[in-house]
Amino acid sequence: MVVSTKMIAVSGSNRPSLAGAKLLRKTDPKQLIDLSIYIRRNPNTSSEATSTIATLNAQPPQSRRYLSKTELASMFGADPKEVEAVADWAKSCKLKVIDEDAGKRRVQVEGSVAAINKAFGVQLNDYRHPEGYEYRGREGQVHVPESLYGIVESVLGLDTRRVGRPRLRRPAVKPVDWEKASPSSGRRHAAGAGASNPWPGAFFPPQVAALYNYPANLTGSGQNVAIMSFNGAPDGNPHGGYSLAALNTYFEKVLGGTTPQITNVVVSGPGNDPGPDTSASDRQGDSTGEVMLDACVVGSVAPGAHIFMYFTEFTTQGWVDALQEAIAGDNDIAVISISYGNPEDDPQGAWTAAGVQTVNEAFQAAIAAGITICCASGDDGSSDGVASGAHVDFPASSPYVLGVGGTKLTASSLSPPEIASEVVWNEVAQGAGAGGGGISALFTKPAWQDGVNVPPSVNPPHQVGRGVPDVAADADPYSGVVVMHINGKQLEPIGGTSAATPLWASLIARLNQGLNARCGFINPTLYTKCQHGVLNDITTGNNGAYAAGPGWDACTGLGTPRGQNLLKALSTAPTVASRKVAAHV
Repeated sequence: MVVSTKMIAVSGSNRPSLAGAKLLRKTDPKQLIDLSIYIRRNPNTSSEATSTIATLNAQPPQSRRYLSKTELASMFGADPKEVEAVADWAKSCKLKVIDEDAGKRRVQVEGSVAAINKAFGVQLNDYRHPEGYEYRGREGQVHVPESLYGIVESVLGLDTRRVGRPRLRRPAVKPVDWEKASPSSGRRHAAGAGASNPWPGAFFPPQVAALYNYPANLTGSGQNVAIMSFNGAPDGNPHGGYSLAALNTYFEKVLGGTTPQITNVVVSGPGNDPGPDTSASDRQGDSTGEVMLDACVVGSVAPGAHIFMYFTEFTTQGWVDALQEAIAGDNDIAVISISYGNPEDDPQGAWTAAGVQTVNEAFQAAIAAGITICCASGDDGSSDGVASGAHVDFPASSPYVLGVGGTKLTASSLSPPEIASEVVWNEVAQGAGAGGGGISALFTKPAWQDGVNVPPSVNPPHQVGRGVPDVAADADPYSGVVVMHINGKQLEPIGGTSAATPLWASLIARLNQGLNARCGFINPTLYTKCQHGVLNDITTGNNGAYAAGPGWDACTGLGTPRGQNLLKALSTAPTVASRKVAAHV
């Protein structure tokens, strides 16, 4: 391919100036940085990819035949010739090609800021963010040669502003040494061994699973679960990670079980780098509490699963690279749990339109691979933390994922306990958050939501879009899950949709085992076959702008789990005759 000299802006690459940001200086032209250049899906297989997703969406899980890794790369990857053309152009711009992978649609390059400025027609500058930290960024559009226009979909790594916030909430209580938790101080773990729970109203994760009637004979055995684990934040404290010793204590001594198999996958940044997880470090960007929460929930509720911790950085590049590694990589991932997000129309410009497109195309590939992606819907009610209007969280608002909202769960005093009540999580008046949900401003209502009453957005012009969330689970910090602190000595209750999301990811792992098939993208089946009488329909409460009611609502979606019912419904869902694709290997 002959590369032209005329430069054209990449569609969706524009970054407007960030209100309140201060320009500090031009970025050092000698500084070396690395970029991920994402290339469009192979246009020769585009129609086949679309029909494959439609076929899978019309089938129940046990009738689906997912793509092998080779087929996934061929159908949802880039044209190898276009990858080669981008790599050759990068080399001609004095950029070093680190890796080129048609399956992941990515060319990774390294170069000086001066060379990158020239190659992409940008000016990289150092800014002070309104939140106080420094980041590298740009304004305006990214440019590529005319011959590569439409081929290059996004260029990630130019901007290092923080993308993603943990969706956890802590109640106003003090942690307790686990060894001091006496059997008389609270409800014991459902399995019957280990420490007791000193917080009335909160639960160990297996207790929540028992209340939700997760199939008791299933552990997630044979399933690989990816937990997206972010760190490297520019806010001031880049730490984030887990302590295996602390997890061992939690799983084995506190819960009386065994430690699951855990494998770290370092995509970018420092990898497993736990911080102190104090109030001060948390405010400065330490994500250790989130990482520990996710690991404690999945490891205790799906102890038979193999957990893969995908460590990456809080940037658009970190997000997309990690998703591509999990979806198109070698670990045969069945479920992805994502407890982070930003408002989809974030006023601080976390995402560009091109970045959102690249993420969504990765999610579409996940559907073809039979991967279920569970995403937290946010912890700030219908506002999603934005000063005015109603907003939904991305990536939970993507029409290719399972968006997970939050409830407040109360158990009875029966033995075994049952659900006494469950309402929308809304503790805003107490400063303890509320479940996110609402109507997307970016994505139209998907066809599989046609059978439920998705209301118009409360924001002008009151359009109907993708409704969020799809489902919910316990998330109120005062009825939250009791997990281990990074110090390995103290237990603490934590809530947020960061707790609800791994609860659903763990359930999916158990369902996969029980079905002997992957649930994959479960939304079409949930909305068509499980809309009535399968889940716990939450009808009381609100998240600010939206209220719960019978059926789907923008607070808790279709409802909270009834695991055994869901397993039965998925096992008996009628087969829709359609073309098959090869088995996932």
